[in-house]
Amino acid sequence: MAKVILLSCSPNKNGNTMQVLEKMAEAIRGKGLQAEVLSLSGLNLADSMSPAELKKEDGFDKIVAKIKDSEGFIVGSPVYWGTMRAETMVALQRLAMASAADNNFLHGKVGGPVAIARRGGTTSSIQEALMFYLYHDMIIVGSTYWNMVFGKAPGEALKDEEGMRTVIHFAENVANIINRLSK
Repeated sequence: MAKVILLSCSPNKNGNTMQVLEKMAEAIRGKGLQAEVLSLSGLNLADSMSPAELKKEDGFDKIVAKIKDSEGFIVGSPVYWGTMRAETMVALQRLAMASAADNNFLHGKVGGPVAIARRGGTTSSIQEALMFYLYHDMIIVGSTYWNMVFGKAPGEALKDEEGMRTVIHFAENVANIINRLSK
């Protein structure tokens, strides 16, 4: 069965980003695919652009392996101070290096980014993450609006009806495209 990995780049294990991605995973499962939400929370993610250092002992290699074995990849980032978290970019850049060193395994994966914020910076955060998807020849899926949800305190994002409707539709579209490509 095809699988989608959703990666929460929030330092808060049970914060808005994780909660939004869990709801998206439910929507993907509803379309007959497997979905697993992973988190960077608790990892001491080391920044490295050196191919020789890809095997860092920080646990990220396990996340890379799961993404490699999936058909879809969605990254979710909280937005602080108007930009996506540095850990999001470190994760995407390390994932890019791992893919380049292993037959460009990101090629053809289906997905896209989601940004969760109290107020501003979501559009620029999504645009920054889209560069990762475009550069790695991935299939980017759209929705009815930008993939952004608003909320500050844990649980508030789930109350953003339009935002949640948009990202749930996006998640369903990711599953639909994977199902169509599998035929």
